[in-house]
Amino acid sequence: MATPTGSLILFVVSLLVGGFGIYVGARVVTGTEDYSHAVITALVGAVAWAVLAWVPVIGGLLALVAYVWVIKWRYRGGWVNAILIALVAWIATAIVVVILNALGVHATGIGVLGA
Repeated sequence: MATPTGSLILFVVSLLVGGFGIYVGARVVTGTEDYSHAVITALVGAVAWAVLAWVPVIGGLLALVAYVWVIKWRYRGGWVNAILIALVAWIATAIVVVILNALGVHATGIGVLGA
C-alpha cells in the first residue's frame, strides 16, 4: 500500500525526471539551458495531461496536443520545435526510467523509494 510520503516522493521524482527530459529536449533543439524552466514546463504539461487524458475516445490525443502546446508556449520555435523537444524528452525520460529501474527505483514504491 502506498503511503502519503511515498506518493509525494514518487511525484517529486517523476516531476524531476520529466523536467530533465524536457531540459534535454530543449537543450538539443533550442540550446536553452534552464532546468527550473523545464521542471515548471513539466508540471504545467502534467496538469494539462491530467485534465484532458480522461476524455473518452480522444482524451489521449487531446492530452498529447496540450502537452506539446505547453512546450510550444514555454519555448521558442513554434510547433516543429515543440514536437522535437517532446520527442527528445520522451527518449531521455525513457532512458532515465530504465536506469532508475535497474537501480531498484520503481513506480510501485519498491526499492529506494520504499513506500
